[in-house]
Amino acid sequence: MPVSLEAPDFWDPIALDNELRRVFDICQGCRICFKLCPSFERFFAYIDEQDGEVGRLEPAQINNIIDLCYQCKLCYPICPYIPPHRWEVDYPRLMLRAKALHIKEHGWPYRQRIISNPELLGKWGSKTAPLSNWLNSIAWNRQVMHAVIGIHRERILPQYHRETFVKWFKKRKGLKVKGRGNRKVALFYTCFVNYHAPEIGRAAVEVLEHNGIEVSCPEQVCCGMPYLDSGAVGPALKNINFNLKSLTGAIAQGHDLIALGPTCCYMLKKEYPFLLPGEDSSTVSAHTYDICEYLMVKLQKEQQLNTRFPQSLGHIAYHFPCHLKVLNIGYKSRDLLQLVPATQIKTIERCSGMDGTWGMKKEYHRLSLEIAQPLIKEIKDSAFDLVVTDCSLSALQIQQLIGSKPIHPIQALHKAYGL
Repeated sequence: MPVSLEAPDFWDPIALDNELRRVFDICQGCRICFKLCPSFERFFAYIDEQDGEVGRLEPAQINNIIDLCYQCKLCYPICPYIPPHRWEVDYPRLMLRAKALHIKEHGWPYRQRIISNPELLGKWGSKTAPLSNWLNSIAWNRQVMHAVIGIHRERILPQYHRETFVKWFKKRKGLKVKGRGNRKVALFYTCFVNYHAPEIGRAAVEVLEHNGIEVSCPEQVCCGMPYLDSGAVGPALKNINFNLKSLTGAIAQGHDLIALGPTCCYMLKKEYPFLLPGEDSSTVSAHTYDICEYLMVKLQKEQQLNTRFPQSLGHIAYHFPCHLKVLNIGYKSRDLLQLVPATQIKTIERCSGMDGTWGMKKEYHRLSLEIAQPLIKEIKDSAFDLVVTDCSLSALQIQQLIGSKPIHPIQALHKAYGL
């Protein structure tokens, strides 16, 4: 298995360099991930310049390879050498280890501290909305953000909402629905939904209750992925510990966990058990579902899903996000929407190139847009009535490039129900 956080070698720079070169040597002999992401493209270009000699890669070249890994994790489904293979190639976690060691040795840059903390930004932005949204639309302020924080001045930013999803949910005063078979779920609603897209959370609650499911929202903080993207393992572990304590409490009360974003779902199911192995993380992993997965596996499979849809959805261009793909749960969102009569779906399996805060950074903004071009072309060629994606940040990228905002599958289902 990849070296755990507790292992002394995890923080050993010599051991890290040896492991990087070992994995690079295996990858350059395989190359199945060629053009999968900028990190692999740059790596293969560098190694070809060195006539295939991994030992001749310069430290600056290795650092560039690491920086260009934006943790899409698309190498997992196709790499033949991931654990439990004896070669134990785990490229994304190796890049995480490299970034973590870099922060330990060189410090955590101020701008990374800011953009890696969506809770802080969300609380400030929501409390000051609509002023915060106005400021984010002003050219001089965007120039300042570009220079100081490193968010590209042309990047469309998500809107803040004064009434967050949590505020809306609490205003309902604990409205409950007695579920069929006493089904109860706890929402991991995500930072993005809470501060930027509360309409997704509202749609999720109303669809679940429409299907007779009791919904609760346990106390929670950011899943920790933005911290991990920059290599800040310590703050990520603090968030993970908090969430594990809260979420295991909900599970003990008979709730399954439903995540409203693929990245957060991936964190709960895959990264929590790796980063903090133990009974709590294993329990959370085993009880976590993507929301469309839950509706298909828990309800439709047992013929308990309400399939009375008074409204059709027409032609849908459905973007299948990277982190949903690597969860290996199948096309549950597509399958769910196909239950709606007179609905045609074109599934598009292309990376949006957004990948958390990576696509917002001024260094990678242009490259991010280039990566998204195949996705955008397929969307434009699909003659769609609706564009749908499970990933809110992919939706932001698509909005940037086609001018209209996609919706979440649960919003599409909400529309089909006529709610």
